[in-house]
Amino acid sequence: MGGAAGILNGLYYGSVKYNMGFLPGIKAFTAAVLGGIGNVTGAVLGGLLIGVLESLGAGFIPGGSEWKDIFAFAILILVLLFRPQGLLGEKTPEKI
Repeated sequence: MGGAAGILNGLYYGSVKYNMGFLPGIKAFTAAVLGGIGNVTGAVLGGLLIGVLESLGAGFIPGGSEWKDIFAFAILILVLLFRPQGLLGEKTPEKI
């Protein structure tokens, strides 16, 4: 499915490059970390949160469309500062 999506994306934009999926891949990883690694519901919640906050930031902040990619990573940093296991992640005991 990923290959088919790449071909369709290339047909839409007129070219295919080796780095076309880098930013969406990084944002998907950010959503998974934001929701909690190993938690599918958390990854979905993280993706929704990132998408909504990016759209709101791009719409309400002057010049926000240029900074919209920064919002996802700023959200990740803020969440990980206060809740390192992610939004729906569970604390795991440390092994000595």
